[in-house]
Amino acid sequence: MRKINRRYFIATAISTVITMAQPAYAQDNNRPITIVVPYSAGGTNDNFARLLAEGMSKELGRHIIVENKPGANGIIGASYVARARPDGTTLFLGGTGPVSLNIMLRPSLAYNFDHFDSVAMLFDGPLTITVPSSMGVNSVNELIAHAKQKNQPLLYGTMGPGSVSDLYGLLVSKTFDIPLTAVAYKNNHSAIMDLMAGRGDMNYATPIPMIQNSKELKILTLTSEQRDPTLPDIPTIAELGYPELKTSYWTGLLAPKGTPKDEIEKIASAAIKTVKTKAYQRVLTENGQIEKAGGPERLDAQLQNDRNHWGKIISENKIVIN
Repeated sequence: MRKINRRYFIATAISTVITMAQPAYAQDNNRPITIVVPYSAGGTNDNFARLLAEGMSKELGRHIIVENKPGANGIIGASYVARARPDGTTLFLGGTGPVSLNIMLRPSLAYNFDHFDSVAMLFDGPLTITVPSSMGVNSVNELIAHAKQKNQPLLYGTMGPGSVSDLYGLLVSKTFDIPLTAVAYKNNHSAIMDLMAGRGDMNYATPIPMIQNSKELKILTLTSEQRDPTLPDIPTIAELGYPELKTSYWTGLLAPKGTPKDEIEKIASAAIKTVKTKAYQRVLTENGQIEKAGGPERLDAQLQNDRNHWGKIISENKIVIN
């Protein structure tokens, strides 16, 4: 009869129990990766995600799926990823609104910054300060003079309370020392249509839709750090003497907290290589975006910048959304 070493038996049993007690988050390089997009299919962000998935799939040799989970200003998609298993198979195409602003504005939110690991910064885009051509204003200084001469606040379109455009309007009002009133719209198209019709006075949307309607609209400035090579005649807000109004909205990849670092490194590398291709950068340029690809450290820095920039505006204006 074979004898069993008692010490060996006990050690093996303990090891087995410990292994069984640990979460089964083993990495499986054959499983597909899902990129969750917090917006509807067919939109700009969805197109960015699908092109990203195609390039990353080639880099990683793995199937990558894009899954749309729209609704609640990005909260539905972000909440889903925050609860997902941290095994490297679920990613979030997050940004300024769905991540930073939601977290800082909504104290009852089911997720916060600590629920995510940064994977990669991808790109960002500037806002504009745009007015209807019929206003007869051709510069920021003329806009300020016009606003101070008018007997009532200028109206500016937003995507709702706490949106980037809403918060930026508060900053513009304070910096220029002019009265402004926010008007919420369901989408940017409706806001721009009202601006073109003269039912609004200002808008902070991205350059592309404004350029497409350049006869009816006048872009006074861009909020980017440097002039856009495709729009060389439009000055930046910093050039005009208002560096505190410099801002952008970013897009990046995040993963559930606790995702293995080696998985994050591989995914980040594939994402960065894809965004830096000529094909991807052409699409970015066509949509008014600027490539800012970098690893977790760059996205961490962006998140901290959001806390400093947008967090200050939220705190000073005591804005809370329940």
